[in-house]
Amino acid sequence: MRNVLLAGLVLAAASAHAAGFTLSSPTVKPGSTLTSAQVFNGFGCSGKNTSPALTWSGAPAGTKSFALTVYDPDAPTGSGWWHWVVYNIPASATELPEGAGGTDGKGLPAGAAQGRTDFGSAGFGGACPPKGDKPHRYIFTVHALKTDKIEVPADASAALVGFMLNANRLAKASFEARYGRK
Repeated sequence: MRNVLLAGLVLAAASAHAAGFTLSSPTVKPGSTLTSAQVFNGFGCSGKNTSPALTWSGAPAGTKSFALTVYDPDAPTGSGWWHWVVYNIPASATELPEGAGGTDGKGLPAGAAQGRTDFGSAGFGGACPPKGDKPHRYIFTVHALKTDKIEVPADASAALVGFMLNANRLAKASFEARYGRK
């Protein structure tokens, strides 16, 4: 019983410590609808495919790097859709500028890498749900990690990167936006 209580206290302390960890965007407000700037250009969509500006603060002690993911759990795939995967973001970073998700990665901090999205390549892939489907949720998440670098192949899938993020995560902060097509 004592061990269960101790484990509960440790978990509560970790959760409370992570409670101040936040993610926000001057480009996309939580609960808002994505604009054409964040919509994919392809697959029948004609947006600008530009990643939004993102900023975070309050990372827990011991954070050695960050990762950022954008995920659509509503995609009709049975497993959702990964729109952006960035990892090995230095612990000194607190933001990504608008457009940082270009395929060349030039807008990312030194050392950061982009994983392969479900569009089949690295870089930000904007929203593009099927026509007539209900609006999809796009979950933007920053992960505080206890390692300087996750070791994955350059063409690693989002699932492999996600496995490494979960194994090394200290805390995460998220917000959600939506987008649908008629």
